[in-house]
Order: sequence, then C-alpha cells, then structure tokens
Amino acid sequence: MKTETNNTSNTGNGVAHSPPRFPIVVLISGRGSNLQAIIDAADRDLPVEIRAVISNQPDAFGLERARRAGIGTAVLSHRSFSSREAFDAALQSAIEKFEPRLVVLAGFMRILTPGFVRHFAGRLINIHPALLPQLPGLDTHERAIAAGLKEHGATVHFVTEEVDAGPIIAQAKVPVLPGDTPDTLAGRVLVEEHRIFPEAIRMVLAGQTAEE
Repeated sequence: MKTETNNTSNTGNGVAHSPPRFPIVVLISGRGSNLQAIIDAADRDLPVEIRAVISNQPDAFGLERARRAGIGTAVLSHRSFSSREAFDAALQSAIEKFEPRLVVLAGFMRILTPGFVRHFAGRLINIHPALLPQLPGLDTHERAIAAGLKEHGATVHFVTEEVDAGPIIAQAKVPVLPGDTPDTLAGRVLVEEHRIFPEAIRMVLAGQTAEE
C-alpha cells in the first residue's frame, strides 16, 4: 500500500474549529467530486476531520483533491490481492489505523465482502445515484430513462451485506425531463448528491436518519 501524508489541516484550511470534529475516512475509486463536496462542507461547518482518503485506483483524481486539501492519502490496489477477502482484510487494517467514527464510500467501486461490512456495521455509509429501493446496481441513469420514470435521484444509506439495500439516511429527487440523456440526468443528480452527502454525514453523527 502506498501512503502519503500531509501535516497541514485535514479539512483543508489550516484553521482550528469548534465544536470537536468527528474522525472519518473516505474511500474513492475515481474523480472524487463527492469527496470534494465533503471537503468543502468540512471547511464550512460540517464537524468532521477527514483523516485519510483511500483509493483502490492509483490514478483516481480524488487523490489529488485530497492532497490539495492537505489530507493524507493511501492507495491499496485490489489487483495486488488474490481474492476479495484478502483485499478487504488489508483495507480494513488500513482504515482502522485512522480510528474513524465513520467510513464514507464516495464513489468506491467495489462490492465489499460480508466480513468487512459486519466489522464496520453502523459506521459504513454509501451514496447511490438512484432513489433506492428503485434501481440498485449500475447504470442507474440509463435505466431510469429506459423505464420511463418521472423522478430519479440519489440516496445515502448504511452499507449492509445486501448491495444497495441498507437503511436509508437521506434522499433527494430530481425530475426526469423530456429529452433527457443519461449524461444530462446524471448532471442534475450529481448536484443533489453534493448537497445531501455532507448533510447525511451530519445526520449520522447526530444519530438521526430519514427512517426514524
């Protein structure tokens, strides 16, 4: 595993804040736009300390976003392991070094093994580009259009052993407009993802969810 650290502020602005911040670790696989939304919220008033950003893809642009914000990064390539179980065991060990209150999947494109999910039960959350329980899995924007849905959106949920089936924390809806393409629909959904993800983190840390 390749690890990079930075001694500047873990929320990006080098300024001490109160109240105390809750430690989190963010997992990514790609560009990290939701990570950026969390970083920006932490720079405002989201009471979190992003202790590390970990990616299974060494070229993920989200790693650069983290570095620019002064957040330590680590790369743990799944290609270096012979099984999902071996990768997840190493990932679990890497995460636990940072003692996070919450582990945030922000575009982490791996299905996690049951043992990993059980270990982090209640403190592992994910964002999914659909209004769960509708459209679990991949290609949600294409599928929403093909199904003739009038509404689409995003869901933040706790991760359980069943993929995309955990308790819902927060959701946001957008209309599916005439003439929408997967890209135009994805763009509107992404705006809502960036809005609700930091707020969902805040709700979890406060002990609140949409289903209470």
